[in-house]
Amino acid sequence: MSTLNLTAALEQLAADITGRMEEFSHIDPQKIMICLSTTRGSGVHGVYAKIHPLRFSGGNRTCQVRRGRRTFTCTMPDIRQRDTEVLYVVYFLFPRFFDLPFREKLITVFHELYHIAPEFNGDIRRFPGRNYAHGGSTRKYNAAMAGLADRYLAKLSDDSVVSFLRDDLNVLRSRYRALVGRKMKAPRIAIVAG
Repeated sequence: MSTLNLTAALEQLAADITGRMEEFSHIDPQKIMICLSTTRGSGVHGVYAKIHPLRFSGGNRTCQVRRGRRTFTCTMPDIRQRDTEVLYVVYFLFPRFFDLPFREKLITVFHELYHIAPEFNGDIRRFPGRNYAHGGSTRKYNAAMAGLADRYLAKLSDDSVVSFLRDDLNVLRSRYRALVGRKMKAPRIAIVAG
């Protein structure tokens, strides 16, 4: 039995999506770090994945925040992977994400990748209004991601790049000697008094 590297499989999937889908062609997958984050409870209710942009609005590495009479400078951390600067860290929650049905897993991957700004500057895609992360409706955002995921599947002549998503965690554990993946603490913003 072999070992399945879940983050490597997700990285390969992200690279394939960015190579096949025009909506994601602005993304350089080498500047995205994919990690696993452990959930306390099992079951499929809750957050499945999350993205951490490593720049503030407009792609700025720092921003000024005013609290009362004081102004603070906030700085994003510098993260590198294979000597390449990382602009986004995407976490898939283990085991919750891997127990979703196949199509929901794929939609979740699209959901997180679509958060990446069209300028690919380390900031997230910002929609007008208060809910700038998902636009006016998270339901419509997810429906759009489902449409993109379905179009992507229709383009695949060989589904080996998504095959690991077809099984739930119990099946994966029975099929592989070990499941491994990259873990890293969430990036923290440094705050310096102004």
